[in-house]
Amino acid sequence: MRINATGLFVLLAGAGQLAAPVLAQETASVGAGGPLSAIDWLSQSVATPAAQDTGGLPMAIDEPPVTGQGGAMPEPVATTSLDGPAPDAVGLIAPAVSGLPKDLWGAGLTREIAERLTLDRAGDLPALRQLFLTILLAEVAAPVDAGGRGDLLQVRIDKLLALGALEQAAALIHAAGANTPEMFRRSFDVALLTGAEDRACDAMAETPHLAPTVPARIFCLARSGDWDTAALTVRTSEALGRISADQAELLSRFLDPDLYEGDPVPPPPNPVTPLDWKIYEAIGEPLPTEGLPVAFSYAEISPKAGWKAQIEAAERLTRGGTIPPNVILGLYTERQPAASGGVWDRAAAFQRFESALASGNPDRIAQALPVVWAQMQQAELEVPFAILFGKPLIDVPLQGAAAAIAFRTGLLSPSREIAARRHVASNTAEAFLAGLALGDLTGLVAPDSMGRAIATAFRTPAPSAEGQALLDDNRRGEAILLAIENIGRGVQGDLRGVTEGLSLLRATGLESVAQRTALELMILERRG
Repeated sequence: MRINATGLFVLLAGAGQLAAPVLAQETASVGAGGPLSAIDWLSQSVATPAAQDTGGLPMAIDEPPVTGQGGAMPEPVATTSLDGPAPDAVGLIAPAVSGLPKDLWGAGLTREIAERLTLDRAGDLPALRQLFLTILLAEVAAPVDAGGRGDLLQVRIDKLLALGALEQAAALIHAAGANTPEMFRRSFDVALLTGAEDRACDAMAETPHLAPTVPARIFCLARSGDWDTAALTVRTSEALGRISADQAELLSRFLDPDLYEGDPVPPPPNPVTPLDWKIYEAIGEPLPTEGLPVAFSYAEISPKAGWKAQIEAAERLTRGGTIPPNVILGLYTERQPAASGGVWDRAAAFQRFESALASGNPDRIAQALPVVWAQMQQAELEVPFAILFGKPLIDVPLQGAAAAIAFRTGLLSPSREIAARRHVASNTAEAFLAGLALGDLTGLVAPDSMGRAIATAFRTPAPSAEGQALLDDNRRGEAILLAIENIGRGVQGDLRGVTEGLSLLRATGLESVAQRTALELMILERRG
């Protein structure tokens, strides 16, 4: 299943010519602090320039380090042409929809913003992952030192690719109208991983100023049916030293696998690129996506993959918040599980629960809900499950453990306020959870240390000194990113980070995100 342009907003709401040039290192911009972003698994599909033309604009983020003492000139003032292009301002979500201000970055500088954007986000809670994706896709003003280069745009696109948000990355590239080699490489790889190889090759052929590398040219020649030219290109390129012997063998096998029947398959390169992955798939030796970057999982949610592989790939992407929950719903219920354990147990539990819910029988629902909830907890898919079923469960008369699960499912869904108002709390913990959902903790007692850290953020907010300094310096976007980092620290056991992070989210005007995050901290088993 693919996500169309409208689906991006739904997800965030709930959610050529032969050439052999020397390839330059892939970076957004290289300076004293190193590259702003780099993805080592991008295919070398086209040549990248050895140097970036800045059009005479200052490379503020590329200043060399100052050595010695007393010899430093004053730092250059960051400037941006008022009437020049602003690729870093391109986004898919307008401020009125994202809830983020147009001047999100304020006085922030590109490199410092990029350093926070490129941090590992694997452990973020679902509400914070959704917020982070919104930041990456938001239409906001470019940083003051952007200079029209698009450095932060490339950082955002690379982060989307790293998170497996391929459709969103493709839409952002398209919105930017970028046709540079760096942007084309990313677009080419997205097309490969989403099953649009012909589109990628057509785009390459229609962009004469881009010089395809040998493997990409051969791949596209084969896709177009020009096998003779492709085979000649392999032999000529190997003879001229433009490709290695291993590359030549793999490409020759790709063009005529029958000649190599029975021979051992060359080991995959490290790292594996999307082009490598497609070639191995074409020769009948698909590489497992487990262990590869999450973006490769997208290649296995298509019907060409086996059902188990489809489910596992969709679980990874759903867990990351980059595809909508209805994808995993469709896969779990596509057919009857043929075995037991792992994925099969989740699919079976999911199907039994959906059937029970459709029957409207409270007894059947009460039996199926604890089982499927345990399976969703094991896969860390509680929030996608809640988005799908939180609202209908509110109206089911349940008792005991099933009622407690249904209440928590409702609180994790977009209908959390309705769930909180309709549920009669049976203990202190449930009363506290309902208060969080309604934004009113008056007279309520926190049930544990996590609850106390959360309550402090809502009763007497206390952002960290660093967070307050960012707000005072008009760097709201970086303050939000710091809040996400602080809460992540809190999940690992430093509860002060929870208080500081939630306080900072509230200080930036993200009250609803703070509430959802607090509920997830209390309900989900994510504590270090």
